[in-house]
Formats: sequence, C-alpha cells, structure tokens
Amino acid sequence: MLETGKKDLLRALPAVDAVLREPGAKPLANRHGRAALASAVRSVLDGARRRILNGESSRFTASSVLEAASLLLSGRGLRRVVNATGVILHTNLGRSVLSERAIASVVEAAARYSNLEYDLDTGERGSRYDHAVPLLRELTGAEDALVVNNCAGATLLALSAIVAESTGNLSEGAKPEIIVSRGQLIEIGGGFRIPEVLELSGARLREVGTTNRTRLSDYEKATSENTRAILWVHPSNFEIQGFTESASVSELATLGLPVIADVGSGALPPFVNEPRVGEAVRDGASLAVFSGDKLLGGPQAGIAVGASFWISAMRRHPLARALRADKLCLAALEATLGAYLEGTANEEVPTLAMFHVPVEELRERADLLAGDLARVAVGFEVDVSPSVARSGGGTLPVHEIPSLAVRLGGDDAEALVDRLRSAEVPVVGRVNEGRLWLDVRTLLPDDEKAIVAAVEETVGSTGG
Repeated sequence: MLETGKKDLLRALPAVDAVLREPGAKPLANRHGRAALASAVRSVLDGARRRILNGESSRFTASSVLEAASLLLSGRGLRRVVNATGVILHTNLGRSVLSERAIASVVEAAARYSNLEYDLDTGERGSRYDHAVPLLRELTGAEDALVVNNCAGATLLALSAIVAESTGNLSEGAKPEIIVSRGQLIEIGGGFRIPEVLELSGARLREVGTTNRTRLSDYEKATSENTRAILWVHPSNFEIQGFTESASVSELATLGLPVIADVGSGALPPFVNEPRVGEAVRDGASLAVFSGDKLLGGPQAGIAVGASFWISAMRRHPLARALRADKLCLAALEATLGAYLEGTANEEVPTLAMFHVPVEELRERADLLAGDLARVAVGFEVDVSPSVARSGGGTLPVHEIPSLAVRLGGDDAEALVDRLRSAEVPVVGRVNEGRLWLDVRTLLPDDEKAIVAAVEETVGSTGG
C-alpha cells in the first residue's frame, strides 16, 4: 500500500485542464499548438508521478508543471514537418526522404547487432569501409569506393590524400598545388568555399582561366613540378549562361595528373543536365566525389569512387576516421543503392518519385486537398493553381518542374504561415501573390491529413 505522504502528493497533482488554464498557457498553445502543449503537460505529470512513487517529496503546482512543459516543448528538437514548399531537396527540411526499404534497413541496423566491422567469412575484424563498395562499383564502373559523412568531407579527404601520397620534389619554399578553374570556385551550403577546403588539405590553390571561360590550355600553362592534381567542380548550385567555355574531365585526364571530379549531386542515371557519376569515372577521373542525400535520394553521405590506388590512400589518411560514416548511414545507403541496381529507384526512392510523377497524377490530390481545406477553413478562399516546383539542395538551379498548388487566401498570408508552423505537425508552405501556396508535388503519403489537421487546429472556423 502507498504511504500516506505519497498519496497526498499524488492527489495534489494538478489536472491537465488546470495547467492549460494557467495564464502562460495560451501563448504556448499559440506557438506550439494546444494538442502539443497538452501532450507535454501529460508527460510532465507522468514524470511527476514516477518521482513521487520513487520517494521524492516535491509538491507540483499547475504553474511549475506548465514551466516544465514549456522546457520540454522548447527542447523537442527534430520534428516531423510537412514540406508543401515545392522544393524537393529542401536543405532546411532535411533534403531527401528515405525509401521504405532504407528505413527498414536503418531500423534493423539500429535495433540489432551487425557485421559493421566484422568479417563473417574469416571471423576476424573487418572494415566498415567495405560496405556498399560492391554496389558502388557495379553502378559507377569504378575500381573502388569509399563512404564518409558528407560530400565536403569526401572532397577534403580526397585532396588531402592526394597531397600526402604524391611524390616528386617541390620548388624551394613552395607548397603542393591543386589547379582549379576560376569559374568553379563555388561556395556550398553553410558558407563553405572550395578555396577554404583546398587550404585545409595543405595545398596551394592555383586558379586558372576566367569566370566564364577556362580552356585546356589554361590548365597546361599552369602545370609545374609543384602541381599535384586538378580539381574539377560541377557548379551545381548556379549556372553561367552565354559566352562560356570549360574543359571537360576527359580533356583534363589527358594531362597526366590525378583529376578529382566533384560531381556534387550524385546523379547515377541520366538526369536533366547533371553530370553522371559513371561518366566522370569513364572519362578518366582518378576520383569522383558526390553526395548521398541529393539526387541519389539516400542518407547524408559523401561518396568517393575511382582508382583503387587513390581510394586506398583516402582510407589510410588520418582524416578518414574523423569523417567516417556510421552504421545507420551505411545501412540506408546500401538499401538505396539496391533500388538503383534493381531498376526500381524511380518508383521506390521518394526523391526520384517526386521528380517523375506527372502533373496529371497530382491533380486528383490537389483537388481532394482543396475540398477538405474548404470545409475546415471557413471564410478562406481555397483553389488550385498551376505551380512550379524546384529541385533545391544546391542542384539543378534553373530547372523548373511543373506542379500544382492549393492556395489559401482571405487572411494575412504571413500570419497564416506562422499559425501553421505552430501546429502539432508543422506545415511549411510558401507565400506568393499575397496567398499561402501548398505545393502538392512535395507532399508525402498522409501529408494531406496533417495539413487539414493543422489548418483545423490553428485556423478552424475562425475564417479570414
């Protein structure tokens, strides 16, 4: 039987409704959603009951429970959101969504022991760097492959390994040099710039050509006894049009120096105007590096494929351990690559499916969503309009994808955006022409239900 003191403390715990009537509850409900606040209050009360039963003698008031619920909400961290922006690889919203096969593989790797660094054939220690390698060889035609935590890391490791492994005397007082076109000195996400990555590798940057035109002869003239490699970078997050010229990977490979091709987006099959990884390998790149979570549609990863000599040099370099991928990343990547090998990636990988679904198939989803929203958002104008979706994530910068969007009007659009962000499942759309646009191309299964629930929760029948 419970001690009298514990019974008294349990009886004194405030009810959920009492906490929600506290003066500070309304702003929290507006910010996070009433359902989310109630859920946090219940969690705090459940914790209070456990602490009392374990012998803690604290007395919990409605005010103290609300304060604890507020802290819990502010620390919720990663949450599901609905991406209705029309940007498929939305960096701020996590880029690629994993396929069901990849999710199952991650769950298996997380919930069970695995052969991450164990050789099942010999019974001895194995290498995490061996996972996914056979798939990458088959899909790209490369001799070997290596997976690290992101593409910037793969580029840094490739440059560092080539600088460390290259032989040959340097001019007195000189540093190893890496040649790169001025038109390819790009800045990637988060403010990281190619020149800064080069500097970290221990090499000196040797710029050649101009912003819009760099010929093979420019590289030839810049080559010296200090040159260790040529870096070719696909400018995946911008495009220069007009009077342009650039040397290809196949041309650069004729110069007899290692060529590192940063193809960025990770396109394996033909994809608009993106360079394909396999083409870079066939064109003679010593190493090709690319992302796992962009056009490949897998987890965040940096992948390097190419000559066995240089991949081995990357594995041996001290940076490899600092940049290595974990078991969850490797599990998701292997599963994603498996879909490519089986020829089912366009249907199975959500990122690719979003790119390829015809507008005609989006029409039914848009019409159904508009009808549901019209019922719960009384007083708001609701209609369906042609829209333009984009790739995002630093890929295909000028490529427009025809789409459809459900538009909500009748209220201040920015205020409506703020309300929907505060829902139990936040909804992120875009404002255009004074209205909220919800693009259906980037909606996942069941997202429509979440949108309707969010509108009903935050707007309901209040109207515009």
